[in-house]
Amino acid sequence: MSQNWRVLSIQSHVVSGYVGNKSATFPLQLLGFEVDAINSVQFSNHTGYKEVRGQILNEKDIEDLIEGLQLNHIDYYTHLLTGYIGSAAFLNAVADVVKKLRKTNPNLIYVCDPVLGDNGKMYVPEELKDIYINKIIPLADIITPNQYEVELLTGSVVNSSSDAWKAIDKFHEKGCKTVVISSTSSLSGDSQLLAMASSIQGGQRQKLTINIPILNATFTGTGDLFSALFLAWMAKTNNNLKESLEKVLSTEHAILKRTLSFCNNEAEPKNNLCRKFELKLIQSKREIENPQKLFTAEELLRTILSIL
Repeated sequence: MSQNWRVLSIQSHVVSGYVGNKSATFPLQLLGFEVDAINSVQFSNHTGYKEVRGQILNEKDIEDLIEGLQLNHIDYYTHLLTGYIGSAAFLNAVADVVKKLRKTNPNLIYVCDPVLGDNGKMYVPEELKDIYINKIIPLADIITPNQYEVELLTGSVVNSSSDAWKAIDKFHEKGCKTVVISSTSSLSGDSQLLAMASSIQGGQRQKLTINIPILNATFTGTGDLFSALFLAWMAKTNNNLKESLEKVLSTEHAILKRTLSFCNNEAEPKNNLCRKFELKLIQSKREIENPQKLFTAEELLRTILSIL
């Protein structure tokens, strides 16, 4: 039975390459979702390249776009997805967007990728951190931070799995139903990444982990892809956390392996590594639609919560 899934995706856009909305839209469409996109920035390419040109939307721009949707009564969405946002004013406006969309659909599911930085380095203004903590995260149903973002948003130092679970609990305390740390770089040894997921729904608490082999390359847009795929599979599996996490990571790993394979055979100049490592999403259409199970999640906890 087809579902009337509609996603409003607010994140970056590039003319060439696959990050932000360019990384999220095609997979979501393949998996049966109508996708409307608001581009927080429109750049020629991602910022890993030597030169970047483009435009940045401001808070008035997003307010105008949402008002246009409302005036035409086309502001009904089942899901909201947000990713890279580069200014405090724009992020504050996003908090208002969530509230407006929930007036139209109280059951709206908000999936937030709180893009702040990675590998110990912030690449957005520091003031965004407090807006995420105080305004955005309490509105989100699902969040997908990386390890560094978890540390920034919880004030925790994550040196062990135990540290990570304690940090995840802080997100649950703020109201997030599902928290997925898309990758932790220091908790599974040098050859593997560890993904961790926790969900509180239907009176149950569930905790899962998956170990993923590290590929010897640096990719851009993988976090944006992860969030989009996770949104899709949680909807398609009726919030089956284990199945969703397995499908998402299996899909992403297959795409990255294909990207690596193409890198070794493409005629791009050897010094243009950014171009060579752009995600091969179009070529991975089959894997996106029907992912082959490559990983099995380990269930660490499934318990019925007591209601006081």
